[in-house]
Amino acid sequence: MKPSLLLLLLLSSCVNAVTLDELQQRFTTQPVVRAHFEQVRSIKEMAQPLRSQGEMIIARDAGLLWDQHTPFPMQLMLNDTRMVQAVNGQAPQVITAKNNPQMFQFNHLLRALFQADRKVLEQNFRIDFSDRGNGQWALRLTPVTTPLDKIFATIDLSGERYLNAIHLNDKQGDSTDITFSQHRLTPPTLTDEERKRFASE
Repeated sequence: MKPSLLLLLLLSSCVNAVTLDELQQRFTTQPVVRAHFEQVRSIKEMAQPLRSQGEMIIARDAGLLWDQHTPFPMQLMLNDTRMVQAVNGQAPQVITAKNNPQMFQFNHLLRALFQADRKVLEQNFRIDFSDRGNGQWALRLTPVTTPLDKIFATIDLSGERYLNAIHLNDKQGDSTDITFSQHRLTPPTLTDEERKRFASE
């Protein structure tokens, strides 16, 4: 007896279902991802949202580079030991776990978000992962540790092959939407210029 079409469809959907472990594995095989970002920050007291855009690089073994181009230049470098931020050509500000542990903890989590690091995420959030079909997925993170639980109500991530969007809901009723596009996996290693930025900043 031939299996029914419905059964075949159900089996097919089970085989192709995305899990959090598979997502982490998928991101692990992407040593360097470059993408364009657009960010919209909605604040209750402001009639118009704040918009910014630029380019970002997430390197599995090096860290995160966040280059905002508009409305003003801002460069951010984040690795395992420090965060360096330079705004509009001013002197860089360096944040470490020693001089600002709460800020460093929050920014350190950014890498876990971009890389779907299950271990780090489970230490700080209640995780609700859902498979949206056709390789698409959604991840809702509810903070369970301080200070994250004092700042954010939820953090939502979604994507397919790559992380495509992050939605931050904070406890003040404000929100931030970040969308990523033009993902690039080549070159698969950091360029000399990119490597210098991680080493010098």
